Amino acid sequence: MRKFDTKVQHLKYKVLREVARSAFNNDLHHAVYHIPQQIVAGPKATMRCCIYKERAIVGERINIAMGGKAENPNVIEVLDIACDECPVGGYEVSDACRGCIAHRCEDACKLGAISFDQNQKAHIDKDKCVECGKCASVCPFSAIANNKRPCQNSCKVKAINMDEEKKAIIDNNKCISCGACVYQCPFGAIMDKSFIVNVVDFIKESENNTKYKIYAVVAPSIASQFRYAKLGQVVSAIKKLGFYTVVEAALGADMIASEEAEELMEKGFLTSSCCPAFVDYIKKQFPTLEQHISHNPSPMTAISKYIKKTDPTAKVVFIGPCTAKKMEIKRPEVAPYVDSAITFEELQALLDSKEIDLETLPEETLDNASYYGRIFARSGGLSEAVSQAIKEKGREDFALNPIVCDGIEACRTALLRASKNNLPNNFIEGMACAGGCIGGAGCLTHGDRNKAEVDNYGKEALEKSILAAIEPYQLYLK
Repeated sequence: MRKFDTKVQHLKYKVLREVARSAFNNDLHHAVYHIPQQIVAGPKATMRCCIYKERAIVGERINIAMGGKAENPNVIEVLDIACDECPVGGYEVSDACRGCIAHRCEDACKLGAISFDQNQKAHIDKDKCVECGKCASVCPFSAIANNKRPCQNSCKVKAINMDEEKKAIIDNNKCISCGACVYQCPFGAIMDKSFIVNVVDFIKESENNTKYKIYAVVAPSIASQFRYAKLGQVVSAIKKLGFYTVVEAALGADMIASEEAEELMEKGFLTSSCCPAFVDYIKKQFPTLEQHISHNPSPMTAISKYIKKTDPTAKVVFIGPCTAKKMEIKRPEVAPYVDSAITFEELQALLDSKEIDLETLPEETLDNASYYGRIFARSGGLSEAVSQAIKEKGREDFALNPIVCDGIEACRTALLRASKNNLPNNFIEGMACAGGCIGGAGCLTHGDRNKAEVDNYGKEALEKSILAAIEPYQLYLK
């Protein structure tokens, strides 16, 4: 359990590991019919009502680990059979209600949803309640609590509702595939589809012929993961899996910081484009601001485009913390350059499926980017990089005034003000996940320590400026 924050992540990992192992052994039939019995092996249930239900849920996890429902375009899916333990929730009166006679809750409710029993204790009529929360805000005893399901609480774009059987359903028209619900569901009833089988196929095919090479493009947030080993050992392990080489997405971040600085100085106002969930959020919730989204691709796409341009035999697999990247690679403007995307959770499963022990491997160097490209991984890093790029271009006359948005709620506030021409800032850095990419749903671990580790990783970069980092590649960027 040292590798993960929660037991839910560990269960998900075990399924991914066994699916990958079966794929390497050319025996996915084994995955479908034997893994449930292998993972839920005991005579008694340890997580659910019975061992049969546990195995049925593992079976559904296997389906998602092998790509999920093809008819569902979203990479985030609900496991219906696993979604049955949470209370319906909503605003409820707790035992803290003292039966006071002020009845502020009743006065605050304009729909008549509050009533009282013979002891003056409040009750909420769910048929009338619209969950506005006004009653909770005026209760002097804080006796009215919002007991929303964890998935609904985590979804800041309100894409999760309940069906007639009280199971979670996702509105794909609102969902931005950030994966917050995946990480927060305490029963693991929501998962991101995996492309791990596709990656295994790439590896096996590259071993059998020389028609192409597999490039791993790793997100800079990798510096805050795999804490039980050194980063250089992780690089060695990825190559040991069968990848030709490992390239930093942070080099793409350097490229984008330079181009985004130019675009910002030309247009005067811009929103960032590196976070696919943030971009999707603007398009779905603030369409009038879509014209202000930076026309530059994400760092993943920028560096992958460079790789494909210089090596036509390349297949590119992105490895990072982000479930939304799995949606981004489906976009027509991205698909030609990135062949697949997996999370750090899935990388761990791949490594263990081949029994690769990171701690025993030698360290290899990963050094393509500057400090500024590497700190894209945490909130505020993009703004610092754009500021540096402006300075390196000798444009001190341009006053950068960024607003750093840490999570969707902060993004919403800034975008709302911008839509009303009431935002004093000229650059919105938007990150859907709390803390930035270091808070992504596909991380092994989350927490404040991640930011410090990314900054330290940035300081280790040989290149100390953005222009120095991208100068060798300028010929290919035109």
